[in-house]
Amino acid sequence: GRGQKLSCQPRKAPKEKPSQPPARQPRQGPTNEAQMAAAAALARLEQKQPRARGPTSQDSIRNQVRKELRAEATVSGNPEAPGNNTAQEPKEEGSAHLAVPGVYFTCPLTGAILRKDQRDARIREAILMHFSTDPVAASIMKIHTFNKDRDRVKLGVDTIAKYLDNIHLHPEEEKYRKIKVQNKVFQERIHCLEGTQEFFEAIGFQKVLLPISDQEGPEEFYVLGEAALAQPQSLERHKEHLLSAEPVRATLARQRRVFRPSPLASQFDLPTDFFNLTAEEIKREQRLRSEAVERLSVLRTKAMREREEQREMRKYTYTLLRVRLPDGCLLQGTFYARERVAVLYGFVREALQNDWLPFELLASGGQKLSEDENLAFNECGLVPSALLTFSWDAAVLEDIRAAGTQPDTSILKPELLSAIEKL
Repeated sequence: GRGQKLSCQPRKAPKEKPSQPPARQPRQGPTNEAQMAAAAALARLEQKQPRARGPTSQDSIRNQVRKELRAEATVSGNPEAPGNNTAQEPKEEGSAHLAVPGVYFTCPLTGAILRKDQRDARIREAILMHFSTDPVAASIMKIHTFNKDRDRVKLGVDTIAKYLDNIHLHPEEEKYRKIKVQNKVFQERIHCLEGTQEFFEAIGFQKVLLPISDQEGPEEFYVLGEAALAQPQSLERHKEHLLSAEPVRATLARQRRVFRPSPLASQFDLPTDFFNLTAEEIKREQRLRSEAVERLSVLRTKAMREREEQREMRKYTYTLLRVRLPDGCLLQGTFYARERVAVLYGFVREALQNDWLPFELLASGGQKLSEDENLAFNECGLVPSALLTFSWDAAVLEDIRAAGTQPDTSILKPELLSAIEKL
């Protein structure tokens, strides 16, 4: 080509413009046959897979998020949470999906239904209110209920009974009608108990200051009044009541419920009340775990393994039991885990129209629970929940069939059938 001097700058070649990529062709949609095949496949997939629980619409999802944000704001102490422009909804006692809302108790004095954390305070209030109607009975309940050391209570009650016996046996002796408050025995056994002062005042004693012959100042005494001394039978009756009384304790509410036949009978969603452990139970669990570590280094016999299984069952305080009746309905109740099988038989019998007919209860696997057997629920493996089956006694079943009636008819009382629920 044409010559070029080396001292001259080389000419720059013109830049070529990048070639434009070819335009994409529009994507074609699936054919009608492909759409029909995909719809059929999705339908088969939905039939195989169970529907997931929880919110499915956008509104329900937003409501769930708002609730979680409000809960987080409450825990953090911030009343203003993002997205929270509405008034806070009241907290529900129990969720709808729970088999039972919680563990509840009944106050024996007022009949009120109490939560687990309300028992002691509400019973104390009921006993104090009882002073206005029967101060003697209220003071006796206060002595046995407010003082937790049962050995100390027994010692104090026995000492009071001895004081009253001396008055009853020696009504003419004035020294037995006076009790020195600063007496060592009185201070150590009686004065230290809550409710004893109210008891002495309720049965007719009065606090007075009496002079002492070998002492300058007077001493405080409980002195029985003349009106109470004229009725020795009343003192004897109060003494017997004091000796035979027991602490006032809230009774476990059975929360009896009846459900329609349901495939969810063996599914139990229990509240936290069935699993919470007290401080004493936590300490016991720690001790048992440390012992378990030591046992792992030695061989265990079958009897040792069975004892360990029973110990695991005793960890639960309550159990929720359901009984499947002949018509498929479910009878549900709450029990202590240490209660006996006979209690369950009585619970079922109270719900039957013909409570005198014999029947049987079968646990899982066909294990028959005998009413006369002195076994607790935790010893039978019926904790923290279990489903049992009601079965007529063989002779009763034969009579039912001979009468031409069906053995799977409803056997519950009408008032229970009218309050039947859906599980």
